[in-house]
Amino acid sequence: MPSEHTDGETWRQLAPRELEREYSPSSCIGGNYLPLVTAYETRSAEARALCGKRGASWRRIQYGAAPTQYLELCLPPAGTPATRAKPALLVFIHGGYWQELSAGDSLFPAVGCIEQGAGFAAINYTLAPDASVADIVTECRLAMSWLLDNSDGLGFDAARVVVAGSSAGAHLAAMVALPSRSERRLRAAVLVSGIYALEPLVATPINAALGLTATTARQTSPALLPLAGFPDSLICWGANETAEFKRQSRSFASDLTGMGTHCEAIEIENRNHFDVIMDLADPGTELGRKTLALLHSAQQ
Repeated sequence: MPSEHTDGETWRQLAPRELEREYSPSSCIGGNYLPLVTAYETRSAEARALCGKRGASWRRIQYGAAPTQYLELCLPPAGTPATRAKPALLVFIHGGYWQELSAGDSLFPAVGCIEQGAGFAAINYTLAPDASVADIVTECRLAMSWLLDNSDGLGFDAARVVVAGSSAGAHLAAMVALPSRSERRLRAAVLVSGIYALEPLVATPINAALGLTATTARQTSPALLPLAGFPDSLICWGANETAEFKRQSRSFASDLTGMGTHCEAIEIENRNHFDVIMDLADPGTELGRKTLALLHSAQQ
């Protein structure tokens, strides 16, 4: 079992207003994050159109019975000869503090994937308060299991699947990547600006919709769950983020390394909590290059 972080209790020393500020990502950018979130939607619409023009196929697929349980899948055009290897797949889980956004706002990394001959999928899930954090974790695991179970028919390589997520999506991606005897191991995880120990949120306004208790927060914290066998990982965050978000990322990276996972942790200059994820799958950026390298590397 991983340790409960030697610095993991520092948040308890913060006054309520300090704790709220530390777990409010927009506090570093003046409070107004809406223009950046709007950019997700705009760039996602552009990505859908551009990938289509380049011969990629888009499909919306239900992975569960609820209307919110669907994913968006984009695969590159079939190559020649027919024996060409099946593409790798980047699976993205959006953030929004488990309460905002959708798969449709999360399609912007598809362009970089398609240009590199890889596929892309974005998982949609039921938002809080209509679903608990534990429910959302279950949905994301169901989506990943559905993808892997149907990889042959869909046409991608199940041995080269990388899960990625931003903010709350990084937490969900980590929960999906946790080793399990009932799930096949993923190739790698790319975790961007995440929260990996949820208990600090219990005392913040964010919890009004989440309804976490100290117990349920610990039960859904990847940092406090067994990490042996976790896939290769890239953990990153923007330079313009709060101290607590940076600490959480560094601490989880340290835990993974301590349990034998090959894990690289990087801080991205000139990026904040909301725009750092725009680099995902962009080969002109450090995060994009490293993500694409994981997609194209052989299964360990």
